[in-house]
Amino acid sequence: MFCYLWVHKKYKQPYLGIVEGKRFDHPALIGEKRSRMKIMLFDPNKDLPIDIINSVLQKAINFYKTGIIKT
Repeated sequence: MFCYLWVHKKYKQPYLGIVEGKRFDHPALIGEKRSRMKIMLFDPNKDLPIDIINSVLQKAINFYKTGIIKT
């Protein structure tokens, strides 16, 4: 699994879950108490931050291709 969309139970907000997110340093990702994943919460009343989403997804793609996070 690479990533998924879901709704946070506590915050009632949609989020993008990045499966290997613990291997990333990105200010938009939240670790919480998850062992592998980090999430990116979205405000349903605002436009999606496409540039930030692309940045996070590109880091994940680079990791899966090379095993190394490129900045």
